[in-house]
Amino acid sequence: MLTILEIIKKTTEFFEKKEIESPRLNAELLVGHALGLKRMQLYLQFERPLAEPELEKIRPLVRRRGAREPLQYIVGTVEFSGLTLKVDVRALIPRPETEYLVELLRTRCLPPPGRMLDLGTGTGAIALALARAWEEVRAVAMDRSEPALALARENAQALGLDARVEFRQSDWFAALPAGEKFGLIVSNPPYLTTAEVVAAQPEVREFEPVSALDGGPEGMAALEIILHQAQGWLLPGGMLALETGIAHHARLRELAVARGYARVESLPDLTGRDRFFLGVV
Repeated sequence: MLTILEIIKKTTEFFEKKEIESPRLNAELLVGHALGLKRMQLYLQFERPLAEPELEKIRPLVRRRGAREPLQYIVGTVEFSGLTLKVDVRALIPRPETEYLVELLRTRCLPPPGRMLDLGTGTGAIALALARAWEEVRAVAMDRSEPALALARENAQALGLDARVEFRQSDWFAALPAGEKFGLIVSNPPYLTTAEVVAAQPEVREFEPVSALDGGPEGMAALEIILHQAQGWLLPGGMLALETGIAHHARLRELAVARGYARVESLPDLTGRDRFFLGVV
């Protein structure tokens, strides 16, 4: 009988051959998930032999990861800004960059806006994280994809935030009634170029929804639509906050100034590259 540690080592070697990033970490997380053990519990049981029924739980998960299915989809959850979110193929996996955007907004939007709009909500990550942080805020979260909205609603219900976040199906601003206004509009729209999507790792291009990734030849298609239309839905002094590609900021500043935004600002991500664009009306 093989021990937990031996299974982790064999799984790590298999993942290395499949060119999976961080193979040992992936092996530990998958084995732990299959056995219902957190990583520290796993370490404390390294020498425990595994029975065949336990191995049967591990094998299909390893095969899925070996086929380059994202770890988050296999495990079924991701941690985001202190929330545990359900994730699956219906929506993009929330990234650390977006988590950092949430933290930036929590420090920049003081006092918090009374109402906020999350465009292209996906799993609901941004809207739910800000709704948890700002108890007085009421949020509208919209997405063109009904399956993504269903996932976001499931997350809202599981977190007890379904009474404070309203979900609507919409192609960007199309479903908003005339006169509705927000103090904050935030979006992590598709901003990869079509070429970048094609060249992405298999986990991204083969499993995550392309519609949430592909921003057209220059990655600017959705960003331009949002930037042009957001002013009509913002209160005076309201803010538009976008997660973007690192090469988009010169063009975004040019467009925002031409549209009459009162103030624009580019903010770096944790690697020091311009990632977030803020515009105040």
